[in-house]
Amino acid sequence: MPAKIIQGRDLSEQIRQRNESRVRELADKGVTVRLDAIIVGEPESGIIYARSQERKCQSIGIDYRLHTLPGNANDNELQALIDNLNSDPDVTGILLNLPLPDHLDAPAAQYAIDPYKDIEGVNPSNIGLMFYGTPINAPCTALAVHTILNEAKVELRGKNITVVGQGNIVGKPIALALIAEEATVNTCNKYTDNLMAHTKDADILIAAAGVPEMITADHVREGAIVIDVGINSVPADEAKGTPARVVGDVLFDEVSQKASLITPVPGGVGPVTVAVLLQSAIDAANKQLGTRRFR
Repeated sequence: MPAKIIQGRDLSEQIRQRNESRVRELADKGVTVRLDAIIVGEPESGIIYARSQERKCQSIGIDYRLHTLPGNANDNELQALIDNLNSDPDVTGILLNLPLPDHLDAPAAQYAIDPYKDIEGVNPSNIGLMFYGTPINAPCTALAVHTILNEAKVELRGKNITVVGQGNIVGKPIALALIAEEATVNTCNKYTDNLMAHTKDADILIAAAGVPEMITADHVREGAIVIDVGINSVPADEAKGTPARVVGDVLFDEVSQKASLITPVPGGVGPVTVAVLLQSAIDAANKQLGTRRFR
């Protein structure tokens, strides 16, 4: 029987509605949720993404401010901007758009963001607190995966879960979040020998390796839940007559015939990640109530 497809766009709309209601509740308390984003240089994709962020924020009442630094800005200039936003009581969330130019120290910039305003959960303090299951703000993609599983009423305690991908932003935080739920978690990567031996026994398989369609039906046991975090651009192939397309780390058409639940790409984890990013912005403002001065 084909898998039930978890439509991230539907879930993201539910989260958006909840977010809008929470923003109104904070406004009634005199609190404006404000998200300040930083871009260094003006990469076309970054500007497009920032404008999309702005529209989504405005649609639910979040005050969005974009700060741009020239492409030749140095670490001290970026640090000074982050320090100013950290100390501004009107700023409740800070978002650093990556990638930064190669000459800048991205980890240092992430570390500089106040953990309470770090809505992406990239500050090492927030990553470290995931070991205890108590981050101030959780990494957004990990939170999105956790949200998808919770909304689908998937029991995590005691389940065998394999995460393929060990990146600092996605794979590792997802594994830590699931360990906190008392799941049995196995982590692999694209270099793992005999990967299939690790994935075939998984009740839940999470693909986050960044390799197009690497997970096939042979990697998945019958009835498994498959969450595809990958998003990969595949160029057109004239020889095969295939157009350019966006695919995940999972060979969807094959695996969807074997899994019980599966997320598509696009339209799966991605929209939920955007929705929980704004949820985190609201959470950050709420956590700062009573500890910060709002005007």
